[in-house]
Amino acid sequence: MIIRRAAADRGHFDHGWLNTNHTFSFGQYRDPRHMGFRSLRVMNEDWIGADQGFGMHGHQDMEILTYVLSGSLRHEDSLGNGEVLRPGELQRMTAGSGIRHSEFNPSGTEPVHLYQIWLLPEEAGLQPGYEQKAFAVEARQNRLQLVASRTGEEGSLLIHQDARVYLAELAAGASLSHTFAAGRHGWLQILQGQVAVRGEQFTAGDGAAVSDESELRFSAGSAEPASVMLFDLA
Repeated sequence: MIIRRAAADRGHFDHGWLNTNHTFSFGQYRDPRHMGFRSLRVMNEDWIGADQGFGMHGHQDMEILTYVLSGSLRHEDSLGNGEVLRPGELQRMTAGSGIRHSEFNPSGTEPVHLYQIWLLPEEAGLQPGYEQKAFAVEARQNRLQLVASRTGEEGSLLIHQDARVYLAELAAGASLSHTFAAGRHGWLQILQGQVAVRGEQFTAGDGAAVSDESELRFSAGSAEPASVMLFDLA
């Protein structure tokens, strides 16, 4: 079973400095039909204006992944980390027993376009942690690149949840497939371009919940390349 979550149906807010879309209920957006999927709790697509951002604020008991599509994002936290996240880099923050951080667009002229994803952790009260890594784009050209996992294998970021997160860049017309073990579920998020799943066209911002499927096959449209993020979930 594959259920589409259309980009146009997401919660949307334009605050001027922040243009944001919420796949699942978040903040002011509440929809009991869309409270998350498996361990996925938040899937926000944000555009943050030049010289704008979120001041220091706190989180607890959440695994937070941030992926920048364009522009850059300045991160600082209460653990003493200070990094700039750029396209091709993924950041993992374990909020655990409590962490505070800020996120700002350091550019004075260009917006930053990013996804921020929250996963429920396997247990509460974990020690807070932070990790950031650049992943070579060549390693995800027309293939799935593991970027986050429970084990940290293949150089992926370590997340405290039984989930595997992949990125892929598909050339126009290229196809990929992923096999799910029995009892596993998936979420496919279209980051850029158009992707066909069983003949149905998905566009940037669309998501697909996958259950009771042994394999997921998808392909980029013939006119332009596409980027996707795939979650393999317990």
